Amino acid sequence: MSLFAFANGSAQAQATGSIRGRVTTTDGEPVEAVSVGVQGQTFGSITDSQGNFTIGNVPVGSYTVAVSAVGLKPAQQPVTVTAGQRSTLDFRLAESAAELQEVIVQGARTNKFSRTSSVDVAKMPLKNLENPQVYATVGKELLTEQLVFTVDDATRNVPGLQKMWDATGRGGDGGAFYASRGFVVSSQLRNGVAGNVTSDIDAVNLEKLEVIKGPSATLYGSALTSYGGLINRVTKKPYETFGGEVAVAGGSYGFHRVSADVNTPLNAAKTLAFRLNTAYNYEDNFQNAGYAGFVKNLSIAPSLQFSPSERLTINLDAEVYRGSNVGKQLIYFDYRENTKYLGFSRADEAPLDYRQSYQGPGLTQDSRSTNLFAQVRYRISPSFTSTTYLTSSRSYSQGKGPYFYLVSNTVVALDSLGLFAAPAGFARRAGVGALYRADQSTQNSHSQTYEAQQLFNGDFQLGRLRNRVVFGLDFLRIDSGLDFLGGRIDAIPVNVPGYDYRTFNGRAVDAAYAATPPPHYLVTTKVNTYSAFASDVLSLTDQLSVLAAVRVDRYHNSGGIYYSATEGYNQTAVSPKFGLVYQPVKDRVALFANYQNSFRNQNASYRDADNQPRTTKLEHANQLEGGVKLDAAGGRVSLTASYYDIRVQNLLRTLTATTQAQDGNQVSRGAELNVVANPVRGLNVVGGFAYNHSEFIDTNPDLNGRRPNTASSPYLANAWVSYRQPEGTLKGLGAGFGGNYASDNKIVNSVSQGVFSLPAYTVLNASVFYDQPKFRLSAKVDNLTNQKYWTGYTTMNAQKLRSIVGSVAYKF
Repeated sequence: MSLFAFANGSAQAQATGSIRGRVTTTDGEPVEAVSVGVQGQTFGSITDSQGNFTIGNVPVGSYTVAVSAVGLKPAQQPVTVTAGQRSTLDFRLAESAAELQEVIVQGARTNKFSRTSSVDVAKMPLKNLENPQVYATVGKELLTEQLVFTVDDATRNVPGLQKMWDATGRGGDGGAFYASRGFVVSSQLRNGVAGNVTSDIDAVNLEKLEVIKGPSATLYGSALTSYGGLINRVTKKPYETFGGEVAVAGGSYGFHRVSADVNTPLNAAKTLAFRLNTAYNYEDNFQNAGYAGFVKNLSIAPSLQFSPSERLTINLDAEVYRGSNVGKQLIYFDYRENTKYLGFSRADEAPLDYRQSYQGPGLTQDSRSTNLFAQVRYRISPSFTSTTYLTSSRSYSQGKGPYFYLVSNTVVALDSLGLFAAPAGFARRAGVGALYRADQSTQNSHSQTYEAQQLFNGDFQLGRLRNRVVFGLDFLRIDSGLDFLGGRIDAIPVNVPGYDYRTFNGRAVDAAYAATPPPHYLVTTKVNTYSAFASDVLSLTDQLSVLAAVRVDRYHNSGGIYYSATEGYNQTAVSPKFGLVYQPVKDRVALFANYQNSFRNQNASYRDADNQPRTTKLEHANQLEGGVKLDAAGGRVSLTASYYDIRVQNLLRTLTATTQAQDGNQVSRGAELNVVANPVRGLNVVGGFAYNHSEFIDTNPDLNGRRPNTASSPYLANAWVSYRQPEGTLKGLGAGFGGNYASDNKIVNSVSQGVFSLPAYTVLNASVFYDQPKFRLSAKVDNLTNQKYWTGYTTMNAQKLRSIVGSVAYKF
């Protein structure tokens, strides 16, 4: 109490006011991450993503406020601060070809794709160079230049992140799946708290995408993250002036889109502001476009910000997604037989027509995601801030979910005889026997997630040591009510000229279910997690800091049905985290190391090899990582290079149909490189490379020593190079070019099933644009070379061929 009393007493020692404002370029674009200084004083601020800044607790008096950034002409304005009042200053910075000789405060305007700090990654405001954790950020400027409309497409700019499975839209788990550092990751976080969307996630409300690498349970828990990391969507916020844009786009495969971003203050004092982002998309499937497959999505994201005083800010947000789609063709392999009996071991050798849709119309699913958010931030004192989050995320789906199995002649023969496995002496027949077509529908399936989180942030001195701390309390509830039903509908030959592949359609599935009611598979579990965590970044010197953090989780599963009846159980977990940062060149070079931890709750009991009951231990993942971060050449070069080693312990492995052992291990280690650079004026470069080695150790003989089939490609690379004319009559005209490389991906990898690979691919993309203060003209070509390639999550999923899209936007 004495610390808070001292801080409050200091703040009230003299009358104060505040200074607010916005920094933009002459063409109206906000300038982010630029410091705003008060001449002759030690206090100041940094602009946010909309160019807004606030300087609080300014003693009454007259001052000069100065702003400058590399590549922009400096500006300053006088201001008079009145007790209890808010003074407003807006700056419009003109571009300057001359290098600034004297910078009052420096920003990184020219390196427009770089983000040098984050509020969410460490759950406190922290520069990247001060953070011992590795993360990558994709900002809206890059998304606009690439004409990116979805989070899926935004992730292609993140080193070491590979999309494995397109969003299916089904309730609970229908979002897209990715791989990071050898583990499966999905996008379940928004502004640092729960915000799952189970369909394609539109980028219309995306300010930036943060991908945090490695086990991150200490600050984020284990339910919404994976051992490979997490994906956090940072959304656009209301600001104090009227503005926005509307845009239309259209292109290949029947694609058309309309979007709007509108912001307006709602009162004269500009303490209340409203922003609406919304978009509608429609696109046919590239496989027989318009014949059977389509995706149609509507997203609406309103947000309201109220700042009744300098200390208090209230944000209310919502995300409403409504979609209808026909599932993309996910082709599985029968687990009963080795894939070598198909007669090929790579997707590009499969006897399937890449452009053929093996389904008909009517296999449609409706999906909904509704997310509600509230954030209340109160500045207790100059050193301490309280932030309260309340979230509610609900997903729902109803309709068909087609999927496929590619099976050999042997499997067809076994099924015709009603045999599950081949008896001794059974003559196997190689070659593709059929494509099994099946459905897994959802019926009133829903999943509800609630989260309440309370944070207390502090930034204070103890003696000569600076402490930046966060204390958190978190409650997370996941309430599942999923109902899956269905089964195999028919079997068809492949590559038969003139064959009617449209017989697998909505009417056929309905008729099959009417004749034989399908089995239902229910998930009706309820899970509560109660957590407390604390983290401290202690600055021992200006160049050396250490991070220490810990989380305590109490997990309560009330039981229910998880395909079959399950009993409830409770578990307690402790997750520590440590980090070290040394800056041999202050604010330019940082050497870092970290230890990070995560865990997975598992059913509380199993039977061992002697058929005796055993209590399940928590599964744990521990990461050691080290590397270097650079913010060099006046902010023109940002680089992160690291090496990591993740060890997973206490994996459950199957011994027999009724017994297990909990002695399995998995190792995942590798290196990553991320570069964001502005080598010369107007030229920007984003690039990355990642290598990952993953291997099961001391596990089932069927998998031991092999790469997990969910680990994705071991080698990944991404690059984007763009140039925008910075001045003259063609100012704002630009073009970009880049792409992604992925090495072979073993989606089947075991002794029993053999090895089946998705071949390596290089996908190239390009864009051109003409960006002016009042309008923007854009066009892009994705998959420029018409590359045939597949992604997969134990499946082979053909990806879209070359597509061309154009867009027109009006800005106001």
